[in-house]
Amino acid sequence: MISTNEHFTKKALPLFSLIFVSAVLFCSCKKEVSGIESLIMDTTSTTTIDNVVNDTAWLYAQEIYLWYNYLPSVFDPQSYSDPNAVMEAIRAYSTEPGFTDPVDKWSFAIKQTEWDDVSAGISGDFGLGIFFNSTNDLRVSYVEPASPAAGAGIARSWRIISIDGNETINTEDETIDRISTAVYSSSSTAFIFRRPDDTDTSITLTAATYTTQPFLLDTVYTVGSKRVGYMVYNTFLGDVTTVKNQFSALFSNFSSQGINDLIIDLRYNSGGYVELQNELANYLVPVAGNSGVMLTEEFNDKYSRYYDTTIYYAKKGSLDLSRIFFITATNTASASELLINSLKPYMDVKLVGRTTYGKPVGFFAIPDGDWYIFPVSFRSVNKSGEGNYFDGMTPDAVANDGLDKQWGDVSENCLASVLNYISSGTFSNVASRSASDILITSGNEQLGSNRFNGAVTNHQFSGIK
Repeated sequence: MISTNEHFTKKALPLFSLIFVSAVLFCSCKKEVSGIESLIMDTTSTTTIDNVVNDTAWLYAQEIYLWYNYLPSVFDPQSYSDPNAVMEAIRAYSTEPGFTDPVDKWSFAIKQTEWDDVSAGISGDFGLGIFFNSTNDLRVSYVEPASPAAGAGIARSWRIISIDGNETINTEDETIDRISTAVYSSSSTAFIFRRPDDTDTSITLTAATYTTQPFLLDTVYTVGSKRVGYMVYNTFLGDVTTVKNQFSALFSNFSSQGINDLIIDLRYNSGGYVELQNELANYLVPVAGNSGVMLTEEFNDKYSRYYDTTIYYAKKGSLDLSRIFFITATNTASASELLINSLKPYMDVKLVGRTTYGKPVGFFAIPDGDWYIFPVSFRSVNKSGEGNYFDGMTPDAVANDGLDKQWGDVSENCLASVLNYISSGTFSNVASRSASDILITSGNEQLGSNRFNGAVTNHQFSGIK
């Protein structure tokens, strides 16, 4: 299976946006330059630029990488094609107590010009998310509101019958590779969709640039005597000021409608700006949690005294809920998991759906020639020091993603399960794992690799200590 960042940097760059938080500028004292550092700074050197950037990537990894102490003493950065290959190579040394395999699937590098485009929050594809409902049943999982797919009227729950004339739809690796290329990396693809009324329609989509929009739905349900807010929040990306204003309006509406419970659907939210995670957490935390620890970013022992950062809650809005429900899936990652983990010490947090992705670590851009390198540099923990969820967060109730239903349908598996709990105290639609379910999960993980799973803080690495 293709790792998330490998697929992102090599196959689907125009599709994703990464995550910035408000800049934190650190004071530091650089040590005297020598050895490889002098080479990096020597613009008259006959060493090729490619050699320099690879050497720099390795040098910085030995300093700031969260697992620097496990890196080998002998390593030839010149044997790798570029800084991204160097970053991928160091992943193998991410040894974490309690885990047999390396945990880092994310360290990467990217050209600065490409990063500028990516970090602007602009995508250049069809705006179509897809997942398997069964081993031979491929569905539209979501549609970006400003995308070509939305313009063509395509909606969640539509079944994909044919892609470029090929009707073979299954979870075989070769098939998934073909589907991923056609949906995420092609400029034009012909589809046959089966709509909810069982009629088929042929649509050819042409890729175009658009800005991702995080809010796919918000509404309020009446469940017995209770008012239940529901929001589908699909990404922590977007213009920060605009999204913050949308949060303000959304939670003002929820408060005015007197909601007693809140369901936040994060099943496809693979991360975004940590700044927006902080903003959302401040609306959700109970009043009693105001000024409490939201999260702490912990760096390796070389840099902890310089860079460790604790963020505190600053309560916003008038909601004061004692519990909250999250709908999760294997693509619930990064800032989404951070949100869940940060609230756990303060609220009764319940998860419904599937186990989350498992990314309790982060990184930030370090300039390297005309590249940026992103070695994993810190872990995030909550007030209780919890945060080692490399295996993901296990739901309180396992429920299948109701891909055959549109957003907000109260009969959709996950939403129905939560509403039933609010009504009766018992989760419904509880699912068991089967052989076919394992194949579906594996296939969807591969399709999900087309969304970047990562959180980036905008720290500035200001020199080797």
